[in-house]
Amino acid sequence: MKNIVVIGAGTMGNGIAHTFAQSGFQVNLVDVKQENLDKAIKTITTNLDRIIAKGNLTEEEKASTLGNITTLTDLKDAAPNADLIVEAATENLDLKLRIFAQMDELAPSNCILATNTSSISITQIAAATKRPEKVIGMHFMNPVPIMKLVEIIKGYSTSKETFNEIFELSKTLGKVPTEVNDYPGFVANRILMPMINEAIETLYNGVAGVEEIDTVMKLGMAHPMGPLQLADFIGLDVCLAILNVMYDGFKNPKYAPNPLLVNMVMAGKKGVKSGEGFYDYSESKKAEKVSKMFLK
Repeated sequence: MKNIVVIGAGTMGNGIAHTFAQSGFQVNLVDVKQENLDKAIKTITTNLDRIIAKGNLTEEEKASTLGNITTLTDLKDAAPNADLIVEAATENLDLKLRIFAQMDELAPSNCILATNTSSISITQIAAATKRPEKVIGMHFMNPVPIMKLVEIIKGYSTSKETFNEIFELSKTLGKVPTEVNDYPGFVANRILMPMINEAIETLYNGVAGVEEIDTVMKLGMAHPMGPLQLADFIGLDVCLAILNVMYDGFKNPKYAPNPLLVNMVMAGKKGVKSGEGFYDYSESKKAEKVSKMFLK
């Protein structure tokens, strides 16, 4: 594999593009909006500068990494020569089905189609293509350039050859691939999201405040970040989408999203990406508790 296409220039997409490019792959980063692509390159540049500041990268390697990335607004210009396409669009089934149908139409027959979905069925996504044996889940963790884990998820029809190729490819990126079967939420989010939801439930019921809940989990359970702050960094809209996928998939009330989470997302309080979630990320960047207007 030499030519990689990444669809979606958001937090995960630019991180995936960064990781492949730094490992020497030629990357076409595709997004419908040029402003998103410009922002992605700025983010990648900033992250590379941080790695340089730590003494783990040279200016020449930074230039080479950026030189390996081409930005495009049309998949038609990127897909024909792709060896692997990684979809990193919004966690929305209908959108992913449309993208995969387009990927299948435009990409060469030998191209593997991967999704960075954090919860949606690989089997269902693969059904939108005529090559389900070449469709696989490649779920990176955020921030992608730093986190080692990649969940490699096999759909019902994913071939052994496709799985082995992506498993070994992940190792060349310096990642630790882990084999996972195709069930809602996979492993990471099936365990993580109920914990986050329970932390929100604890806040909702007035057991403790935002900072207090996070402090208990950081100091009592040795978590590097509290669950409410982590939810802000993941994106409250993403947390809600994943919980809904698991709730729909298992029909188990333990996965039902808390009403506070639903209300905050409807109000546009999505965490770091919107500047406010359970904490305030406005100009001062100082974490402050959100107004109690969302609490019952």
